[in-house]
Amino acid sequence: MEQNKSNQISHGQGATPFAQTYFHGTRVELKAGDLIEPGFNSNYGQRKNAKYIFLTATLDAAVWGAELAYGEGREKIYLVEPTGPIVDDPDLTDKKFPGNPTKSYRSTYPFRVVGEVTNWQGHAPEQVKVMKEHLERLKEQGIDSLNDY
Repeated sequence: MEQNKSNQISHGQGATPFAQTYFHGTRVELKAGDLIEPGFNSNYGQRKNAKYIFLTATLDAAVWGAELAYGEGREKIYLVEPTGPIVDDPDLTDKKFPGNPTKSYRSTYPFRVVGEVTNWQGHAPEQVKVMKEHLERLKEQGIDSLNDY
């Protein structure tokens, strides 16, 4: 690999595409190479056996995922790569945020952990409290996630 006059890195094979980075927020302890798979209790809602698993292309959405995940473990954000197709998460796209600005996706295929984001900043405790209260009100109203079906 050598640097050319325009400060671009040359790999000798011309331009190469960059891979999209995806994140998964949780409280589960994982390591590089582990697979995150559907079929386990969900971190959210009614904690049903999860039909889908979720990832996002924004760090902020992953932070929310970690902060809202069920359990007492340390909040973690992993870099993940999908092993199969991903689709928009219907709970966060047309239903609430047209155009998917949170870049939130779901899949029935596993995600492979490729690393961990260790330096990130969470939301203010008051913001997390308000969000948890909002989610609790939705639960009390019987508003189910589209991801349960």
